[in-house]
Amino acid sequence: MSFVKRGNLPELLAPAGSLEHLKAAVSAGADAIYMGGEKFGARAYAQNFSREDMIEALQIAHFHERKLYLTVNTLMKEEELFEELGEFLFPYYENGLDGVIVQDMGAARFIREHFPEMEIHGSTQMTVTGPEGMRFLEGKGATRVVPARELSLEEISAMHKASP
Repeated sequence: MSFVKRGNLPELLAPAGSLEHLKAAVSAGADAIYMGGEKFGARAYAQNFSREDMIEALQIAHFHERKLYLTVNTLMKEEELFEELGEFLFPYYENGLDGVIVQDMGAARFIREHFPEMEIHGSTQMTVTGPEGMRFLEGKGATRVVPARELSLEEISAMHKASP
């Protein structure tokens, strides 16, 4: 789980690998849940959500006033961006997906252009290690960055001061 400052209160973000995990996260008080779909997730061999399960997960999360984020955190080939990503995301976008967690800058750009209301979060796989990287992503439309795992609390704090 990770924390992101929202005003004075942190957002408690929890992973879910199944509908049961999602329900448990909601019951335990998570403000938001992230999960992988059938494509473009870094955990290709994990149990990921089918389209139907993802739409059900969105309905459950939103009924309980929680946010749901989808991981789209793999590097993509150009044909995947232009031939598959939009079709993959559209049903979730149409059903109120709150945001996507991305690694690939081409995917972030595609999402910003085709789904302008969608929140984009920079994945830890982007390996953002300093304020410059955060400001760069902020300039590209990212609303959140999950920094590299190797950073100290002091380094993360300096990044946050440079870019909210």
